Amino acid sequence: MAGNRTTKSMTEGSPVRLIMTFMVPMLLGNLFQQAYNMADGIIVGQLLGANALAAVGSSTSVQFLTLGLCIGSCAGFAIPIAQSFGAGDLPRMRRFVYHAALLSAALAAIMTLLTALLCRQIVTIMQTPKDIFDDAYIYLLIIFLGIPFTILYNMTASLLRAVGNSRAPFLFLALSTFLNVFLDLFCIAVLHLGCAGAALATIASQALSGLFCLIYIAMKVPELKVPKSERSLDAKTAGTLISMGIPMGLQYSITAIGSMVMQSANNSLGSVYVSGFTAGTKLKQLLMCPYDAMATALATFVGQNYGAGKMDRVVRGKNEVLVISITYGALAGLLMIFAGRFMSGWFLSSGDVQALDAAARYLFCEGFLFWLLGPLNVYRNVMQALGFSGRAVLSGAIEMVARSLVALIFVPLFGYAAICWTDQSAWISATTYVFLMGTAVIRKREREIA
Repeated sequence: MAGNRTTKSMTEGSPVRLIMTFMVPMLLGNLFQQAYNMADGIIVGQLLGANALAAVGSSTSVQFLTLGLCIGSCAGFAIPIAQSFGAGDLPRMRRFVYHAALLSAALAAIMTLLTALLCRQIVTIMQTPKDIFDDAYIYLLIIFLGIPFTILYNMTASLLRAVGNSRAPFLFLALSTFLNVFLDLFCIAVLHLGCAGAALATIASQALSGLFCLIYIAMKVPELKVPKSERSLDAKTAGTLISMGIPMGLQYSITAIGSMVMQSANNSLGSVYVSGFTAGTKLKQLLMCPYDAMATALATFVGQNYGAGKMDRVVRGKNEVLVISITYGALAGLLMIFAGRFMSGWFLSSGDVQALDAAARYLFCEGFLFWLLGPLNVYRNVMQALGFSGRAVLSGAIEMVARSLVALIFVPLFGYAAICWTDQSAWISATTYVFLMGTAVIRKREREIA
């Protein structure tokens, strides 16, 4: 299936060229999103001060837990769609699209209700310092109320990527990002809404991105439109999607639990370390954008080629992306080591010396093993795209356990020094597992197709 202007098959041609071409719009989209996140941090930190930045950053891991479940589930729902598209089975693909939409709507309703009701308790559990508690609560509550918009964008974007279109989601995300920065400045500098204004700008941008993607699908991608005659509930189809989507969402969330334990331990050290950790985390997230884009592109490539029965292309694509991702990680790690303090100054004023020192120290330690995220993301996404979401979830559980143990045992003993090495313990543990398990599941699929 060659595809048309709005879809693209990845089952023919150079794997690395297809993956990199598909990756570029997603990378640019991720960079735009992180640029907004950075602008958000800069605006909050510079206009409202270090305490406000700490309030916004004190719930980062909680957002990753809740939003990660939603985003991961949407990405998982798209895997059977990519496999069906690669196999050329459009009727089956449309059945998956219809059920994915229904499941996403249900997930949005459940997650919004639960998180909004429990928001205050969550902020309390995170040991948020009293001087930033109120700002942290209102910011997180608004983010939770915007979960339906987050799911709308991620589900529609995942549908487009499943059929080989990464360009449209990028364009809509880029457009909303520019508006988001404007809204951030307007809400904070003009309306004086403080941290609440930053949250309102964020969910407004998600809503626009999702709406644009939905309209684009309706007008330009007939393959994804489900006629009324095919809109019937089927337990088997829904079960397939749930078996792929929920484990992938849980993988994101389980990983985030370890981050929550880590962040809670860091919050207990005081707002100075919260500010420094927040600035360092935002920079780390920016540098992780290429990893995320490569992993998503590889998952789509693997899903389509596995659906077409071309495991030789799956292996070749995996190997080529692995080399590229490790090389990138080594270079990015050097940047974190040698330029961490300078980049942290984007978020914190020169007078926040202690917070700047904390951010630079965190990035310095992270940089040495940042390259491990290459094989971790590659093998984990290959497993998911080949239908082994449950085994991929275990890698998230391993990360959770490693982060939690270091945070609970060593932070009370060594303070912030332990925080700076917590991520690395998770990366080493999970990468060892995914390499061994990923190699095994690839061989299993090769034997099945042979």
